[in-house]
Parts: sequence; C-alpha cells; structure tokens
Amino acid sequence: MNFNTQGKDEVTYDAIVVGSGISGGYAAMELCKKGYKTLMLERGRMVKHGEYPTANLDSWDLEFQGAVPREEIAAHYYKQNRLNWWVKQDNKHWIVKDDERDYDEDQRFDWIRGEHVGGRSIMWGRHCYRWSDLDFEANMKDGVAVDWPVRYKDIEPWYTYAEKFVGVQGKKEGLAHLPDGEFLPPFDLNCVEDHFKQSVESKWPVRRITPGRTANLTKYIPELHHGTRGQCQARDRCWRGCPFGGYFSSLSATIPVANDTGNLTLMANSIVHSVIYDDKTQRATGVRVIDSETKETREYFAKIIFLNASTIGSTAILMNSKSERFPDGLGNDSGELGHNIMDHHYGMGGSGVYTGKKDKYYSGRKPNGGFYIPRFRNIDEATKRDDYIRGFGYQGAARRNMNTNAPLGPGFKEAITSPSDEWWVGATCFGELLPYHENRFYFHETDTDQYGIPKLVFDAGLKENERKLRLDGVNCLEEMLLAAGCENVQVHNNPTAPGAAIHEMGTARMGRDPRTSVLNKWNQVHAVPNVFVTDGSFMTSAGTQNPSITYMAFTARAVDYLAKEMKRDGVI
Repeated sequence: MNFNTQGKDEVTYDAIVVGSGISGGYAAMELCKKGYKTLMLERGRMVKHGEYPTANLDSWDLEFQGAVPREEIAAHYYKQNRLNWWVKQDNKHWIVKDDERDYDEDQRFDWIRGEHVGGRSIMWGRHCYRWSDLDFEANMKDGVAVDWPVRYKDIEPWYTYAEKFVGVQGKKEGLAHLPDGEFLPPFDLNCVEDHFKQSVESKWPVRRITPGRTANLTKYIPELHHGTRGQCQARDRCWRGCPFGGYFSSLSATIPVANDTGNLTLMANSIVHSVIYDDKTQRATGVRVIDSETKETREYFAKIIFLNASTIGSTAILMNSKSERFPDGLGNDSGELGHNIMDHHYGMGGSGVYTGKKDKYYSGRKPNGGFYIPRFRNIDEATKRDDYIRGFGYQGAARRNMNTNAPLGPGFKEAITSPSDEWWVGATCFGELLPYHENRFYFHETDTDQYGIPKLVFDAGLKENERKLRLDGVNCLEEMLLAAGCENVQVHNNPTAPGAAIHEMGTARMGRDPRTSVLNKWNQVHAVPNVFVTDGSFMTSAGTQNPSITYMAFTARAVDYLAKEMKRDGVI
C-alpha cells in the first residue's frame, strides 16, 4: 500500500489521539489543556453535539413502536442484535452494520461498536464505580495471569479528578471494596426499591444496596462541568444522545473543552491503518490513515501517540503495525497482543412481582436504572467461596406495572392510564471473566476488509470458574427477591459470549514485566515509550464494576505523566 505525504510540516502535530469515544475524548482534552497541538482521528462519520435525530421523539413517533423489523436485523444487524434488545429504531443510527463491518469467529464474540465521532460515549450505560485493591491485587493473590503494576493509592486521586469533571451521582456507603467518590446528589431509591434494600440488608448485612452511580448531572455545577452541559432532565433517553448535555459524553464534554483551547484538530472518516515506527530512534513517528470515503491514504506525524480506538480497535492497530523490529506487531515482544480478552459475562438475572405499596408511585424516569448491589462474594474470609474465585454485582430497579389488560368499554381509557396493583422488581447480574491467555482475537490469514486491513477472528469463551460463578449469582438473586416478598419469581442463566456486556477489556495488558505484558504502569508500550494505550486494552483483570471511569482516570494520569516527563527531558 502506498501512503502519500503532503508537506510534512502540514501534517505534523504534537500529539495524535486515535478514537473519539470515552477515553479518546478524555485524552484529547487533557493533551489540549496542557498546550499540545493535538490531532484526533475517528474512523466513523462526523457528529456534533445536538445532532441526535431521535432525542425528542416519543414512542408513538417511532416506526413499529421502536422495534426494528426482523428483515432489517437479518440484513444489517445479525451480530449486533444477538441479544434481541440492543438495536432499536431510536438508536440504530449509532450502531455499526454487520454487513459493512463483519468479522469471523472460532467461538462466538459479540463485538458491539459505534463508529462515529463520540463513539460509544453517546450510548453507554453511564455507571461509574471505582476499583479497589480487592481488584488491583486479585491476580497476584489468586495466582492468575500477571499482577497489576498499580494499586488503588496510585489511581485514587485520578478517580477524584475525573469524577469532579464527569459528574457522577451516587450515595456514599463506606465500603472498602467499592470506594466512595466525589458524588453529586443521588437519584433516590423509590419506595419498592427501598423496601427491597431493607429486606435484603436485614437478612444479609454484607449485601449492600445503593442507588446506581451514573454520570448524570443531578446538579449542574458550571465551574466543574465544562463543555456543553446542563442538568439531567430524567428523561431516560440517554442512548439516543442528550440535547441538554445532561450526561457525560465526548460530544457534550471533552471535545468541546478540547476545542475551546484552540489546540484540537478533529478528523472524521479517518481509519488508522497502523503506527509508523522509526528503527533508529526506537520511537513511533506517526500513523498511516485511510480515508473511509475516498480510500485515499495519508500519513500524519507526532511526538506522542495515544491509541483509544477501543479494546479491539487499538490492539488491531498495534498488531497491524509491523516492522523489522516488530514483525508480530508494535510492542509485541511478550506475544500477548490480542490475548486475554475479558468482558463481564452476562445473560443472568431475574425478576418478580411485588403487590405491596399500592398507594405509592414515583415521578420522572430515573436514568440510572435504580439500584446497584456491589460484589459480596470472596471479599474476605467470611465471604470466601470454595467453588470459584472473584465475584459479581447487580444492576436493577423496581417499577409500577401498568394496566395493559384492561377490558374494552367505558372505563378503558382510565384503566390503561392508571397503574396496576403490581410492581415489577428485577436485576441483571454482571460477573467477572478471568484473563485467560487463550481467549483472543487474531488476523485472518487471507481475508481483508474493503480497506485492505486484515479481517479479525475471535476465539474466546467462558470456562469452569465462570459457570460456577453464574450459578451462584442467579441463586443469590432468587433468594433476595423472595426475601423481599416478591411473587412469581423467575430467574434465567443464559450463558452469553464475551462482548455481550459491551465491557470488552484486555488484549494489550498492563504489567510489571515486558516479557509478559504490553504496557507499563503509565500505559506506555514497554519498548516504544511515546505510544500510550488508555482504553480498555490495558486492563489486566476485569473486576465486576463498569470500567469506563477507570479508563478516564488512567488516561488523565498518563497525560499528566508524559507532560511532566516532556517538561523535564524534552522527550518521552
């Protein structure tokens, strides 16, 4: 492939950020704030804050009451919608079409993508939970994979830094294994969620129930929440895009702040093919790019490269960046690139019906789901299990059912607009998947995509530890629903493939030893220190908590580190 070059000065920046999602937007903002002329490259189309086509539509405004016809799913979203809930009329414009961006599988992998400026920060679930040393020390204590090269004390100030800007609502609980953060006022539990909390905690004090902690601005503080943002309106239409800027996204927060510095150049429709490496200096010098519309090829140059193209995307770029020094991919001395794929395994949960509190209701539509139950297994000797390691958490809610079966007649309208005598109570369980070396993706030997980039093949699955953990997770939920007085309790355990929770992690893990890891404790490629990877690729284990706030904390920390090194030595 021949890559053309314009005048080199024309295409040279201080830093290049690949990807515009949660971590890419954060990297660009931090670099721009520190004075670096930064080029952000996004493989998908341009989107600007406010360009959310379904944000203000009601359910009756959507075709087929929001459902996507089976024929359209079969033609375009046959992998993206395997769980039968993800692709809807109000969000399908944010989701990649499988017939345009397909991949192969030795074992099923649900690779859910959003390729546009802002990435999945437009669609994310917004749950933000800190890790603790229960997570950072887990691999070492369990003798699994490799040890994290950091501990909670290293990341704690960066969690605080990120949370203040992001805006996370929640309630402090004083749990060592789920550290409290810098919280905005929480969305309170409704009366049945509070009943569920009291019932469970009175029987099992170790099982704490708290309002779900999410990046929604229950209180807008202009001096903290920079960008194009305002108070959350509790519309619960977040995955459509929020015209109020009521939740954190790249479009409403980090990209506007970066743009205001005058240091940001944003280019959409720019597919990064590979990183350019100089054998003499042993540094990266830039990236090779393919225009997705014209297929024109270009090169851009910088002293610093941040890869934030997602767990799979960033690692694929490294794997495709081959040279005499790195025949198996940039920084792949350990052979770990593409390996250790993790996710939170999914498809387990349950619900029941509660018939009390018939005189109670609630107002608004909380966008945080409702409640969160942090991990309560294997946190100390008293909660240690003999049949599996690690644990699980739950996200759930209670809501009042409606009279959908009202008989036709004079009272029909009044009946269907009045609540029934029942409340629905349910939760989904998210369990930790261990970092297995054999869980991986790799390049197809001969097939390429329309841009000549090798096609990806996934080979990852759950194992015995996950299967035992799942059984316990479902059983615990059933007993909690029953303890709260729920009737008609039904639980399910449908083992899904990795990727289904849309929390994919690993593939370019962080570690202490270059022989067994790709990145060091500062998110630098061990052998190429001016290349940083701060999306989910760097994760060494998966925890049970939603990971995005951890990506942002590590990203801010990495930019701070490189800026100090550059100021001291002039190089990184």
